[in-house]
Amino acid sequence: MNFAMWRKALTVIPDVSKEEWDALDIISKWLIATRAAVLVMTFLSAVLAGLFALHDGYPVNPLAWLVLTLGLILAHAANNIFNDYTDYVRGVDKDNYFRTQYGPQPVADGLLTKRQHLTYFAITGLLALTCGLFLILTNGNDPVIWLLLGLGAVFVLFYTWPMKGLAMGEIAVLIVWGPLMIGGGYYVLTGQWVWNVVWASLPYVLGVTTVIFGKHIDKRSIDKAKKIFTLPVVIGEKAARFAVLAMMVAPYLLVIYLVVIRYFTPVTLVVFLAVPQFLKIYPQFLKPKPETRPEGFPEGQGGWPLYFAPQAFVNNRAFGMWFMLGLIADVVLRLVLPNFWM
Repeated sequence: MNFAMWRKALTVIPDVSKEEWDALDIISKWLIATRAAVLVMTFLSAVLAGLFALHDGYPVNPLAWLVLTLGLILAHAANNIFNDYTDYVRGVDKDNYFRTQYGPQPVADGLLTKRQHLTYFAITGLLALTCGLFLILTNGNDPVIWLLLGLGAVFVLFYTWPMKGLAMGEIAVLIVWGPLMIGGGYYVLTGQWVWNVVWASLPYVLGVTTVIFGKHIDKRSIDKAKKIFTLPVVIGEKAARFAVLAMMVAPYLLVIYLVVIRYFTPVTLVVFLAVPQFLKIYPQFLKPKPETRPEGFPEGQGGWPLYFAPQAFVNNRAFGMWFMLGLIADVVLRLVLPNFWM
C-alpha cells in the first residue's frame, strides 16, 4: 500500500507514468482515476447536511450520516470517471486536449483500457447505489429518497454529455451541491424538506460553482474550437470572470443576512477569516488568463494550464472550512445556550 501516494492524490492530481501507474496499489489508482483531490467539496456538502439537521434540533443517526457521506463521495467519484470515459469515446480528449495537460486521463494516457475504466466506473457507481439503497430501506422505502437517488443518477450519467456542452454544467453543479446534496441529505437525515436549508447552503455552494466556472474559463478557447458550449464559452471570458468574483463575494453577504434574520448565530461570522485568501486571488480574476504560465505559478498536478480553477478551489476550500467550523460552533452554542439567540 502506497500511503504516500494516497496522501498526494487527496491533495493534488498526481502526474504518473505508465511504469509508475503499474506499480501502484488499487486504491492509489482509484484515487488518481477519480481525481480524489476535488472530492473534498462533496465531503463538505455531506457534512453540512448533517450540521444543518443538528442546527435545526433534529437528532442525527451517525450511521446514516456516514453512509450518506460515503454515498455522495462515491457518486461524485463515479461521475469523474464517467466524465473522462465519455469525453474519450467522443474524441474530446484527443490531440493533447486540455484535460490531458493538467493531470493523467487514465484512458487517453494509456493507463487503463476502456474496459478497465468502465469497470472502475461500474464498481464505484454500484457502491454509491448500495449506499443509496441502504438509506432508502432504513427510511421506510421513502419515495422522496428514491426521487433524490434518481436525480443523482441523471446528473452522474448526463452531466458530461449533453449538459456540459449546452451551457448547463455550471447550473447543474449549483443544483447538485445545493438542493440535491445538502437539501436532499438533510431530508434523508430528518425526513423533512426545508427550503431554508437550501438557501442557507448557498454560501458554500456558490463557492463550489466558482471552481467549475474557473475550469471552464481556463479551457474556454479549446472548448469553443471543439464546439463544447460551456457557460464561459457562451457569455465570454470577461463576463465569466466577473461572475466568479460575484459568486465569491455573495457568500459573505448571505452569511450576514442569515445572521440578521437570526437563522445563524453571530458565531458563523467566523467565515470572514477566509477573506485574506480571497484578497490574494481576486486580482487575478480582474484580468484575462495569461498566455503563458506566470513565474512561480505551479505547473502540472492541478496547476498550469489550469489557472483560475485552482485559485477558485483554494478560495472555496478556505471559505468552506470556516463555514463548516462556524456552523459547528453555532450548533454547540445552541446546545449549551438554547435561548441565547432566540
